[in-house]
Amino acid sequence: MSGEKKKALFICLGNICRSPIAEGVFQKTVNDMNLSDQWEIDSAAIGSWHVGNSPDWRALDTMKKHDVPYDNHARQIISEDFNHYDFIFGMDEENMRDLKKRAPKGSKAKLLMFGDFDPQGDRIIRDPYYDSDAKGFEKCYQQSVRCSKGFLEKVDTL
Repeated sequence: MSGEKKKALFICLGNICRSPIAEGVFQKTVNDMNLSDQWEIDSAAIGSWHVGNSPDWRALDTMKKHDVPYDNHARQIISEDFNHYDFIFGMDEENMRDLKKRAPKGSKAKLLMFGDFDPQGDRIIRDPYYDSDAKGFEKCYQQSVRCSKGFLEKVDTL
C-alpha cells in the first residue's frame, strides 16, 4: 500500500447523532485493527443548524458506554470535501440524494450508503434525534460497528 492515507467522511443531517457515532466507531475500529496510521476520518452535516456544537448528549453517552473516545464538533460539508475524501458515507436515502446534488462534477469521493456494509442488511441508519430515549442511539452504535467492519473487509475491492 502507498504511504497516502485513505480518507473517510461520515454524513448525517445535523452531525450531532448518527455521523459522530459512525465516525467514532470507525476510528475505534481502525485503531483496534492497528490501521489508524492508514486512515483520516471525520464527520459533517448536510445542514448548518448545529455547526460548532458537540454531539447530542445521548450520542456522547452511547459512545462513552462503549469506550469510544470522541471530541469533535459539528461542521457542515463543503464542496472541497468531495475531492479531499476517498469515501463519503450517508446514513440514509435522503442523505445520499443531498450528497449527490452537492457533489461537484468529476469529484473523486465515492458516495456510499454506510448501511450497505451491514452484514445483517439493515441499510438505513435511522435518525434518533427526536426519540424520547437513547435506544435509537444504541441501535446506531450497533449498526456502525457492523458497517465499519463490513466496509473495512471490502475496502480494497471498491
